[in-house]
Amino acid sequence: MKFQLGCKLSYNLTQSSTFIFNISVVKNNEQEVIEENLKIEPSLKSDSYVSPFLGNRYIRITAPPENLQVSYQAIVELANLDENPDLIPEVPPAKLPLETLYYLLPTRYCQSDRLMRLAQHEFGQLLPDYSRVTAICNWIYDNVTYLSGSTNAHTSAYDTATERAGVCRDFAHLGIAFCRALNIPARFVSAYAYRLEPPDFHACFEAYLGDRWYLFDPTRLVPLDGIIRIGTGRDAADVSFATIFGPAQMQQMKIFVEALS
Repeated sequence: MKFQLGCKLSYNLTQSSTFIFNISVVKNNEQEVIEENLKIEPSLKSDSYVSPFLGNRYIRITAPPENLQVSYQAIVELANLDENPDLIPEVPPAKLPLETLYYLLPTRYCQSDRLMRLAQHEFGQLLPDYSRVTAICNWIYDNVTYLSGSTNAHTSAYDTATERAGVCRDFAHLGIAFCRALNIPARFVSAYAYRLEPPDFHACFEAYLGDRWYLFDPTRLVPLDGIIRIGTGRDAADVSFATIFGPAQMQQMKIFVEALS
């Protein structure tokens, strides 16, 4: 399926500031970037960097004290990967690819070590396969209220498990923490999402099962086949859509995703 998508970000700067944007769609086996365009106003020099292991694409811009507008658009085709979930097993740590072990460790926002007892109590006796990660998503959906404005940039998975409220970022962090507590590698995914209302950047997560990463979204706000990945990381800190060094006030953020076929 093909999608046309993009974002427009506008800022007011009182001093010169440096931005690192992560808004470009990642190029991988699950999605093909057919065309894309980046526009910066005023016209400024930009540096780009692609992380060698994840493929995350970063843009660095240093802007003078005035208005800055960054617009990105792309046409992306998602691959159709139909598989039987009943045939997708978990992989024990002894057999995991070494590069995935990094995603078994607790992080600032995903304190899997503090959620070990809860994870074992709720999911420890379930079959160690794709269905267990689905059960984690079901538990989050059933036990955590999706409530805009209920959390902030400091909220962690432990906080969400305690307060039982959050937004997509918090749902993803909790899913990741539960998976890691069960020795399932899991990582954060930032994305454009088809049919998300109101339009915004979306967060979900991937778990490593069988021989690859699989996408999960405990919010159930959008169809999985309408999620277009921007980047992946240990948690949200790795894939913020904008990291700003300097005083900058966001004036406008517009995001759109349209199905083409």
